[in-house]
This record gives sequence, structure tokens and C-alpha cells, in this order.
Amino acid sequence: MAAAEIRNVSQAYPMKGGDGPDSYAKNSTYQREAMESVKELVTKGIAEKLDIDLLLPSNVFHIVDLGCSVGPNTFSSVENILEAVLLKYQSQGPMDPQIPEFQVFFNDHTPNDFNLLFKSLPPNRQYYAVGVPGSFYGRLFPRASIHLFHSSFALQWLSEVPKEVVDKNSPAWNKGRIHYLSSTDEVVRAYKAQYAVDMECFLHARAQELVDGGLMVLIIPGYPHGTPLSDTVAYLTLQLIEACLIDMVTKRMVSEEKLDSFNIPMFSPSPQELEAVVERNGCLSIETLKPLPRQTDNTVLNTKLFASHGRAAFEGIIKQHFGEEILDELFDLYRKKLEEELSIVKPRKSTSLLVVLKRKAN
Repeated sequence: MAAAEIRNVSQAYPMKGGDGPDSYAKNSTYQREAMESVKELVTKGIAEKLDIDLLLPSNVFHIVDLGCSVGPNTFSSVENILEAVLLKYQSQGPMDPQIPEFQVFFNDHTPNDFNLLFKSLPPNRQYYAVGVPGSFYGRLFPRASIHLFHSSFALQWLSEVPKEVVDKNSPAWNKGRIHYLSSTDEVVRAYKAQYAVDMECFLHARAQELVDGGLMVLIIPGYPHGTPLSDTVAYLTLQLIEACLIDMVTKRMVSEEKLDSFNIPMFSPSPQELEAVVERNGCLSIETLKPLPRQTDNTVLNTKLFASHGRAAFEGIIKQHFGEEILDELFDLYRKKLEEELSIVKPRKSTSLLVVLKRKAN
């Protein structure tokens, strides 16, 4: 097997591990609510699009959760998928072959807290559990060995920060900013180009690993074309973290040079951008591509909980770049700014895309 097919060249930005008050395990309810809100759509997609006949005669059904983090969300997703697959088998009638056993592969970067993940495994699960460390932007599994891939709220993370945005000599240098959402056209183009390269790698790897007729069920933060990004929860979160870092530069707690060299490698595509990269791959068909907008009322947001969610998601990457000593001050300041911002009654949109892809037959 060619080394290029299995190499994992991607920077790791794990969610905060452990089970403490600031951990991702304790601060991922927003993601879980979004996943639960699409449970019926995922079940329907599997019922309509999973072709059991193409998957036989395998007596083991392989499911992968890409970007599993530490739980408990991954376990809920797997249970929902397993339940949907069982229903699909049972719907075929009593004359069909025996329902297979299930093996689930939990994948994330090597620094992920796999210890906590496996300590938290449901005791009465109906599957055999395996951990697979590595970047999903490279090959992870043997050819034609996986029946169903799942990923929720992980594919917004790029493999790396676009090189142009931290190059002082580039027109895309993102001086004083930490993301693309309110930046220049050059910065936006650099992020879009990095996204296109990463997704091409992702789809190429999965197309090799899926059996013919196998499915991918993805929930990806994304925006319908024309959505004002300034009204979104993601924009609010990143803008406030950026404002906090600028304040800390003013207080000389963070150097200006450190801020200028820091960018968060996240990108949320439009349906059109996602369609384009799938079409270029050519091995997968889009069975479902559905925007799932949700509106968040500021008056019902728990500021402390929302701030803890932000820390669980972004502490790792901020700690890597700036060091541990600024974290408490930064996220305390973030919480205060969040309280001020949410005192303005302005609903925020949290938008994601439900995507079902199917491996075309060779």
C-alpha cells in the first residue's frame, strides 16, 4: 500500500479532555441537542439510502465515528445509527439473512482523551468498540472495509491554518484577526482554498475505505448561501474571543506578534461549496444535502454554560499558541463580554448541514 494513502498530515486540536467542570464531556450539550434534532432525518436517510443487498454477505457491519472526541455525544450518535441500521435489516423480512454483528471504530487525533472515552463506554452496548487514532484527512482503514461513516461537528476543523494568513508578505495576512468571518476577501479565499484541499483529501480517503453502496452521514456546521454570518452563533463566539485577545494585547498580557500569528483553522461551507468538492471527487453521490437552521433566543441562553462550551472547544488550540497562563483570564473576560453582548436581544442562528453521501459502485 502506498505510504501517501495512509499518512496523516494534520495538526491536532483536541477538545478539552477529562471530566472536570470545563471539559468537553461536561460542555457539549449544544452539539448534542443539534444531533438529537436530526435523529429522525438520519434514521430516514439510512432507511431509504442504505442498500442491504450491496453489503452482503458480510456478517459484521462496520460503523465509524470520525472526530468522536471523548463522549457522551459519540455514544448517542452510534446508538441512533445502530438502531436505524437494525430497523433497516428487520424491514427486509424474516426470509433475509441473519442480522450481522456490529463493530464500531471511534476515531480522533492521537492527543484525544481516549482513556476517558473508553471508561465511559455504555456497559450494555450492542457493538464491539475499537479506538482508531489519526487524522481523518488521510487513510485510516483498509480498502472497501467500512459500511457506514458518521461525523458530527468535526469537519469544520481544517487540517491546518492556511499558510497565507500568517505570512506577513502575503495579501492574505490576517493581522490582528483570528478567523475569516469578518476579514478581507483575500483571507476568505485562503480559507476556502484550504477547505477545498482538505475535503478532497477527506473524500478521496473515505471513497477508498467504503464498500460499494456504503454511506456517509455527516453533520457539518455550514451556511445557506446569503446567510448573514454576523447573525450566527459562530461569528459571535469567534468575535468575542478575538476581542478578548486584543484587550490582553493592550494590557501587555499577550504580545501583538503572538496575536498576529494566531488563526483558528475552522471553515463552514455553503451547500454549493460542498456540492462542488463532492462532484470533483466523482466516487460519491449526494443522497441528501439539507440545511438545518436553528434560531437561538438570547434570553434563554445560559451565559456561564455558553462560555464553558467555548472554553471546552477552544482552550486546546489557544493553550498551544499562547500558553496556559492566560486561559483563566481570557475565558473570564470572554464570559463578561458574552453577558454584555447577550443583553442585546438579537436572535442568533446556529446553522448546520445534514449530508448523506453514498459510495458509487465501481
